[in-house]
Amino acid sequence: MHRRHLLLASAGALAIPALAPSAARAQAAVTMRLSHQFPPSHQHAGILAAFAERVKAKSQGAIDVQVFPAEQLARAGENFPAVARGAFEAAAAVNFQWGNTLPEMNVLTLPYLFTELERIRKFPGSPAAQLLEGLLQKRAVRNLMWLYTTRQAIFTSNRKPLLTTEDFKGLKIRGLNALTDHALSAVGAAPSSMPGPEVPQALQSGVLDAGLTDISAAVSRRFYEFQKYGTVAPWFCVFTHVYVNPRWFDGLKPEHRAIIQAEAAQAEHDQVPLTEQVATQAAVELQAKGMAVHVQSEEERAAWSAAMQKPVLDAFLRLAPENGARAIEALRAL
Repeated sequence: MHRRHLLLASAGALAIPALAPSAARAQAAVTMRLSHQFPPSHQHAGILAAFAERVKAKSQGAIDVQVFPAEQLARAGENFPAVARGAFEAAAAVNFQWGNTLPEMNVLTLPYLFTELERIRKFPGSPAAQLLEGLLQKRAVRNLMWLYTTRQAIFTSNRKPLLTTEDFKGLKIRGLNALTDHALSAVGAAPSSMPGPEVPQALQSGVLDAGLTDISAAVSRRFYEFQKYGTVAPWFCVFTHVYVNPRWFDGLKPEHRAIIQAEAAQAEHDQVPLTEQVATQAAVELQAKGMAVHVQSEEERAAWSAAMQKPVLDAFLRLAPENGARAIEALRAL
């Protein structure tokens, strides 16, 4: 079913004739439609599918979480406005996709700022997370869970491996958003921000020369089929977060909210070891598929950080003058 038909169907559901008692009981189940952009092979797709199954089981079928992967319900850029206005109940977003709409969300992805696993484990429920959740609520959505996505980026290319900052000069490379792209521009690249699902085609067609993604996505989106080289670097941390329409969520029975929140916390917990395992396997698989994978050395990391971090930090603080410094300090305190 096309997205437009789904959204129209949700609106049309408001006018339902009287039902027989047994049918009314069936219709009484809470429906939570959850839209995300990840392909079914991505670890987040599995975590969210398991979340849906547990919620249904714990609620004895009273809550039906319907997960729509791979932009089946809405495109990545359509999710936030659709959830905010109640077209469907929930969606997932990668933190940096908020761009200038909510610039503080980019703090997690500032180059070389927040990539140590023990600090990442502490993020859900922390003052840093609570700061961002408060800002999200002002945008008419409520955060439900933080899913650790990656602390390892991979920069892919065809002509030669990207080992030094000089190697970026003149490259048309996938960017993340206008803020973090300052890092790539600082070393002479020409970044073009785009959602992950659009990157493979751009690389294949030559619109882009080089890719930037997390290491597991390079496997799930088959970068090895059209890129020869990959440099793995602790360049960023990325979290995917699931948010809900607050009016819908507040209208649930307290016991239903409790079940959803408990299983969201379980998903957060389960995601950390899974992401680490997937990242380890991804590097092995990329090499097995023929990609030449180079893991960045400490010296290379220091050189990239010196060239790339400050322009992004400066731009971040300009975009978020009220809360940017607080967000950075909260992360550094973890």
